[in-house]
Amino acid sequence: MPKVYARRRLSILAALTGVMASVGLFNGPTASAALPTPVSAATARTYLASLTVATEDRTGYSRSLFPTWITISGTCNTREYILKRDGTNVVTDSSCAATSGSWYSPYDGATWTAASDLDIDHLVPLAEAWDSGASQWTTSERQAFANDITRPQLLAVTDNVNQSKGDQDPATWMPSRTAYRCTYVRAWVQVKYYYDLSVDSAEKSALQSYLASC
Repeated sequence: MPKVYARRRLSILAALTGVMASVGLFNGPTASAALPTPVSAATARTYLASLTVATEDRTGYSRSLFPTWITISGTCNTREYILKRDGTNVVTDSSCAATSGSWYSPYDGATWTAASDLDIDHLVPLAEAWDSGASQWTTSERQAFANDITRPQLLAVTDNVNQSKGDQDPATWMPSRTAYRCTYVRAWVQVKYYYDLSVDSAEKSALQSYLASC
């Protein structure tokens, strides 16, 4: 996919994210809506074949270059939106903080009843995105990526599992719950394809292997 189209698409996404946040177009997610369904394994294989293979370069990376979390609607920011979306019977206070509910972490199969036990995972980590093309984006484009509630990029998961994942790609880290791995790699490839991000050789090989068994 020509980069000019991907850049144009990303710029539009950044603009729309800002507009939706400012006018509050979101009325809040449906409880237990879960991760947006990724593309099929067949489509993911096609997308993966088209991605540029390149060596990663983390020079200059800082998490602060990817602003999080932005306001999505009213007093609700991206984290609170995803907690509401991914939880069951989630109750929030006037500041949109989750005061009760239940959350199932698909990475490890754990269930939690305290929002503090959950992180919002960037399925494609911010540092990974930087390494594979986001270093060339504007701050508004990186903000759109870091707060993307439309693609299968943000997911509420057990906090220490997310921390153990860190910035690793599928060549070195995968969810311990094997039943979720197909969903994970399909989502990973979809996000990389949408944002015109590259893959390194080990990452591509791992993705090909997992997708072959989906």
